[in-house]
Amino acid sequence: MIVQTIGNLFGQIMYECYRIFHNYGVSILIFTVITKLILMPISILVQKNSIKMVKMYPEMNQIKAKYFGSKDLISEEQYKLYQKEKYHPMLDLLPVVLQLVILMGVVDVIYRPISHLLQLSKEWIDVLTETYCGMSGVSPKISSIQVQIVDSIQNPVYFDAYRQVVPEEILHAIAGIDMRFLGIDLGAVPSQVWGMTIIIPLLAAFSSWIMCFAQNKVNVLQAEQGKVNQLTTLLISVGLSLYLGFFVPAGVGVYWILSNLAAILTLFLLNACINPKRYIDYEALAASKAELEKVQKYSGSVTKKGHDPYAKKEAEDYKRFQKYGLKQLVFYSEKNGFYKYYQNVIETILKKTDITIHYVTGDPKDEVFALANDKFRVYYIGENKLIILMMKLEADMVVMTMPDLQKYHIKRSLVKENIEYVYLDHGIGSDNLMLRKHALDYFDTIFASNEIGKAEIRAQELCYGLKPKTIVEFGSCLIDNMIEAHKSDSAYQNERPTILIAPSWQDENILDLCIHEILDHLLGRGCHVIVRPHPQYVRHFEDKLRQLSAQYADKKDFELQMDFSSNETVFRADILITDWSSIAYEYSFTTLKPTLFINTPMKVMNPDYEEIGVVPFDIEIRNKIGISIDIDRLAKINALTETLLNDKMFAKEEMEKTRAKYLYHVGTSGEIGAKYIIRKLIEYSKR
Repeated sequence: MIVQTIGNLFGQIMYECYRIFHNYGVSILIFTVITKLILMPISILVQKNSIKMVKMYPEMNQIKAKYFGSKDLISEEQYKLYQKEKYHPMLDLLPVVLQLVILMGVVDVIYRPISHLLQLSKEWIDVLTETYCGMSGVSPKISSIQVQIVDSIQNPVYFDAYRQVVPEEILHAIAGIDMRFLGIDLGAVPSQVWGMTIIIPLLAAFSSWIMCFAQNKVNVLQAEQGKVNQLTTLLISVGLSLYLGFFVPAGVGVYWILSNLAAILTLFLLNACINPKRYIDYEALAASKAELEKVQKYSGSVTKKGHDPYAKKEAEDYKRFQKYGLKQLVFYSEKNGFYKYYQNVIETILKKTDITIHYVTGDPKDEVFALANDKFRVYYIGENKLIILMMKLEADMVVMTMPDLQKYHIKRSLVKENIEYVYLDHGIGSDNLMLRKHALDYFDTIFASNEIGKAEIRAQELCYGLKPKTIVEFGSCLIDNMIEAHKSDSAYQNERPTILIAPSWQDENILDLCIHEILDHLLGRGCHVIVRPHPQYVRHFEDKLRQLSAQYADKKDFELQMDFSSNETVFRADILITDWSSIAYEYSFTTLKPTLFINTPMKVMNPDYEEIGVVPFDIEIRNKIGISIDIDRLAKINALTETLLNDKMFAKEEMEKTRAKYLYHVGTSGEIGAKYIIRKLIEYSKR
């Protein structure tokens, strides 16, 4: 019934075409053009929707890379992206659905030529059907009954039999229906009538191959599909066209061929009028693909090795963590080595209270496991399970060094809304500069390292209309412990001035931009020069460092140091040379010695950092604990090192004053942080 309704709609179009051209093949051609024109607004809409989809691909690939392995979270983030961009996934299926609808209509038109091409009444069609079935013995319910009636009336043997019940003008009209085109009977089914009709399914399959090939190259969405998807689509389309072409009337096959060719023409026309290159950032798309492939490659290498060797430990630790129910205090560490940022706070709490600390680490080999006891419980939870753990968390307070809470995969608890989330930075630099914009918006409390950090938080709240946070004037456990460790080396004197070059590993750092010019000026001037690259730089560019070592192997006053097991070199150097590395603050605040800053391009995570009107710590401190110099002035580096070594403004007493001004509670940050946490937990225990 539905097919006949659709057939009636398109049959009217076919009727008008046949009435004008009196040729079945030409009518199908014109019918195809008309339907494509009718569907053109939808094709334009789909083209725009497809462009919108590909335009979102960079963000979608980043989502897949960021939340790799968490299908639910990826789906959630993609859904949010679809809503934001007003993208409709089902819209791309609309042309396929409509094409099938039209195809059903065409099939009905070709199977019922008397109804559609001549528009005879149902009464006369019933008479013709009854007459033919009485002569042939076939069932009146077969789909091709009208085609067979036309064939029988066009046969002189049967024509006279119809005269007795049907008017002459109707019979002559039916006899005049010409369903042949270029010598092929378009009403015949190729699988039933061999001959010239066999070419139709072959051409249908070939036209489908051409269309898929064009789409894979030109269609904005299909071109971005993987090779496997493209090949699968091609095989299905060609195979289906070939198969159906044998079992439907040849006229349907002709329509399918013409429709495929028209689809190719439409595709090129749409690309010319709505060019995807004007809307899509293909460079960003390529970069996001590379990022995702890197994650997938890593995941694949792990899979090939077998299973996660720490999966059992993670499952046991997760179960153990959940067993304890409501926790007073939870610390989260991303990886091994982060304990040092919490150390003094944790040790003070354990020493002065009976509070049980739950310490979650993302590293199964974290050295902190060696410290575990009944009051200090340590758990390994990988990133994927961490997502679930954090969503179901029941605690009074969570302390973490990971920013972007609620912004990405780590969310505030859905189970307990009044958890206090505390952010404790592992550095003392500017969070407004070095973190993403709004990275700390969802924390309740910030442990600030210095007055500038505190001012940044308050300025952000004012600028962006945020709820005021609790700010604890904290300091830095890391620097406090470095100061303590340095005491045994504080009286050490070098035989000759020692200059330590310790760059960051960000793009365009000292080692990439100007190390040779610096060394050319410093070597042979009576100083001992040590180059100590960042561990990550060693990891990624070991060959480059070996070349550097070989190039200066004959220089007795040069040393390349790639062993990071000791801080002795840092403690004993007389001057530090760096770019934008945070080692400058650790070095100068620990040793009370100056730093020479090379003004390489600044690393900026928040391009809008100037919006709040606070000069970042990283910029202000440069000329307080040392001197900064542009790359084009490196010829003056020797004179500047002399100034740093001898000028009274960089003497120990002056550096100590600077440290006191730019770092909270030197030596007692652990007690300050612990005092706040203990007080708050006592308050929570009473509610």
